[in-house]
Amino acid sequence: MVASFFSAVTAFIAAHPHLAYAAVLLLALSESIPVIGVFIPGTAVILAVSALVPSGVVKLWPLLGAATIGAIIGDGLSFWVGHRYHREILARWPLNRHPDLIARSEAFFARHGDKSVFIARFTPGVRAFIPLTAGILRMSVRRFYAANILSALVWAPSHILPAVFVGAAFGMFGAAAKPLAILVVLIVVAVWVALRLVRFALRHGPPLLSRLSIWLRAHAAVSNSRWGRFVIDLLDPSRPDARGVALLALLLIGSAWLFFGILEDVVTGDPLVRADIAIYQALRELRTGPSDAIMLVVTELGDTIVVVAVTAAVLLWLLWRHAWRTAVYWLAAVAGASALNTVIKVALHRPRPTELFYTGWSAFSFPSGHSTVNLVLYGFLAFLIGRELRPALRLPVAFIALSLALLIAFSRVYLGAHWFSDVAGGLAFGTAWLVVLVFFYQRGEEQPSGAFGLTLVTCLALVFAGGWNVSRHHGLDMERYARKPISATITADSWLSTGWQQLPAERIDLTGEIEEPLAIQWAGDLPSIDQQLSVKGWRQPAPWLSPGALGWLTASAAPADLPVVTRLASGRLPALTLVHDDTPALDQSRLVLRLWPTDIGLADTAQTPIWVGSIVVERLSRHLSLFTSVATGPDVNTGRDTLASELPDGKLVTRSDGAESSNWDGRALLLRVP
Repeated sequence: MVASFFSAVTAFIAAHPHLAYAAVLLLALSESIPVIGVFIPGTAVILAVSALVPSGVVKLWPLLGAATIGAIIGDGLSFWVGHRYHREILARWPLNRHPDLIARSEAFFARHGDKSVFIARFTPGVRAFIPLTAGILRMSVRRFYAANILSALVWAPSHILPAVFVGAAFGMFGAAAKPLAILVVLIVVAVWVALRLVRFALRHGPPLLSRLSIWLRAHAAVSNSRWGRFVIDLLDPSRPDARGVALLALLLIGSAWLFFGILEDVVTGDPLVRADIAIYQALRELRTGPSDAIMLVVTELGDTIVVVAVTAAVLLWLLWRHAWRTAVYWLAAVAGASALNTVIKVALHRPRPTELFYTGWSAFSFPSGHSTVNLVLYGFLAFLIGRELRPALRLPVAFIALSLALLIAFSRVYLGAHWFSDVAGGLAFGTAWLVVLVFFYQRGEEQPSGAFGLTLVTCLALVFAGGWNVSRHHGLDMERYARKPISATITADSWLSTGWQQLPAERIDLTGEIEEPLAIQWAGDLPSIDQQLSVKGWRQPAPWLSPGALGWLTASAAPADLPVVTRLASGRLPALTLVHDDTPALDQSRLVLRLWPTDIGLADTAQTPIWVGSIVVERLSRHLSLFTSVATGPDVNTGRDTLASELPDGKLVTRSDGAESSNWDGRALLLRVP
């Protein structure tokens, strides 16, 4: 899925490199615009485009020129606005919604003076506001543009050249380079989203917590019970830890709600469980030898032997410092998380996605032990270390600990050792357990743990135990976790009689929702199927990354000339998509046929693959003679019957599992290439 999209985007950039240069210029410009520049991930996109330089898709010098010119124009435009409208511009929307950023920018400018224009180019947060502030404060135009041009000449190469070198390094992996690059991009995007969410929570969390505390105290006062008095005492505004307690309560409620919601879906087989299969299939296409090796190193750092080594090293350090109470909580955190995780696994008996080498209690899947225990382990460590550091250092410590735990969790899904819901449930459960321990720990006596020594002991234990575990088991794990082809064969007679019912009856999208019926099953190679249908009026739709996509902005384009929206089936992209051409009965409609791969083929000499497909009617609407929109009709029988009449050699069969509905009679069309 992701690889196909990446290939399409790369091909489009290769065909239209001037658009890539224009996009880089606009993104570099937009990052210097107040408010807009804070939210647009321009740098991330510029880095991604720069990584394509070694492949020849884009050229280095035009890319450097576009980024430099865009940066200069963006800062210059922002400076002109401030110079032209002075401080009155700050009272207008949307600048009046961000007084904190304005105050930070003015303080930054007061601290660094004219040099702030150069420094801010490399400083997130204030970058988009410093040129505006410089204009408002009447900085000399000559000095401003000297700093502006110089900073742009340094900024563009410092961003683009490292990405070019990274792209060249990925090229050394050959065919594995593209999936590995996509995997890295997914991780970087996830980290970027996580940082944005943390910043959003830090900005909007305190007011929300204050309102929540007031609401809880008001309801507790009305109840006049023992628990009510406990809540009033706990959330007393005069207490120094009142805000922290409210934050822990909010985290506990949220994580517990998430865990029990996932648990309910796992038990009842709700959409999340169906989404597990789609996510599993989507990640399988990204798996390559180099990325498997990297993810295996990450998952081996979370193995039991490494967890035990880190736990023991920290415990010995705490005992050496006579921090007895902290040592007890430390053992309760790690051992308790492991024990409770095992109890839930044994109770549910959920199988893993694939048959691996796990035995006993470890053979069960929900929740993920790696995710639960490592989140608690490094989360509690970050708490013990961070509480003794100054506030500026606490966020980096928490970020490093959380990143390591999340990477270990992601590696379990990537390697097929756990379903996505296993990992999400493990992280939610681990968060709840961690919050409970931190809450009760803070209610007792403070015991210094020695932040520097504790950090050093943890790092040494992780490096030595993790390195030993990786060196000893990595080769064997590469064989154990290797991607195994999931395929089965069936005879043609068996498939035509009852075997066709082994294949799914309905399409499941990436979120686990059940969509239209899969009323087509076709055995044969795709070129032959495409050729057989082309003589019946079916043809490839226009690609989205082409001028044909502009047909949606008109009200006169023929239905068959418009692109088709891609639909996923269990995490897989359709292998073949066709639209029906020249259908008189469908004046403002079109038939769309999609075929997806399966893991079953016919047991003949060529092992012919079997495809499942849907055929739907898409109705077009012409709005105000200006643009066109499309909606999928609920009826599936019409399209299937149309195809059956065009290919009379097909066989109509009826499912025996009661899959029919008001829009589908439960019959499927079985076809085989002659």
